[in-house]
Amino acid sequence: MSPPMGNGSVEPATTPAPHQDQQQEQEVPPLPWRVPLDPAPWWAWTLFLLPFVLVPALNSWLWMGARDMLAVGLLTIIGASVVRVAGGVVLYRVELFPSGLKARTSMLIRSLAWQDVGKIEVGEDSVVLTRGPDEHEINGIPKDRTAEVAAVMEILRERSLTTRVRRHRPRPGIGTLLVLLYVVLSIGAFLLRWHIVI
Repeated sequence: MSPPMGNGSVEPATTPAPHQDQQQEQEVPPLPWRVPLDPAPWWAWTLFLLPFVLVPALNSWLWMGARDMLAVGLLTIIGASVVRVAGGVVLYRVELFPSGLKARTSMLIRSLAWQDVGKIEVGEDSVVLTRGPDEHEINGIPKDRTAEVAAVMEILRERSLTTRVRRHRPRPGIGTLLVLLYVVLSIGAFLLRWHIVI
C-alpha cells in the first residue's frame, strides 16, 4: 500500500466521480466516517517491530571504538528509516469530516479542506483528489468501494462550498514518538553497555 496523500504527478486510470443526480440518491454515512481500507500485510508489522529488537541488541554487542560508533550511527539511521516506512503502512487511516478529510500516517496527520479540492477522480483501488497543481491519492481502498468513497467525498465537497472552513497544518503523528523511542533504545543500548551514561 502506497503512502496516502502523496503530492506529485499521479496517472491512474481514473474516471470522474459520480454526477450530482447520482449523488442525491446516496446518503452520507454518519460523520466522521472512516474510509474503508485494505488491511495491512502481515509483514508490515514484522518489519515495523524487528528494528526495535535487533538494532539495540546489535548495538549492545559492538566493541568500543571509532568504527563501532560509526556502525551504531548507521544501524540507528537505517533502522529508523525502516520503522518510518513500515509504520506508514501499518498506522494509516483516512477519516472524512464535514469540512474536509484527515489522512493519518505514522509520521504526520495531514488535513485537506473540501473547499480546496477542485476535482475527485476514481481509480482502480484509489481516489485521487486534485488541489490546484497537486494530486492527493488515497490508496488501498477495496476495488468494489472506490465509487462509494468518491461519491461521499463529492457530496461533502459540494455541501462545504457554502460554509466557512478552518484549515489545519500537518502535525506529527504517533510514529514520530515511536521513531524517537527507537533512537533512544538503539543508542542507549550502546551507551549502557559501555557504562558511558552510568
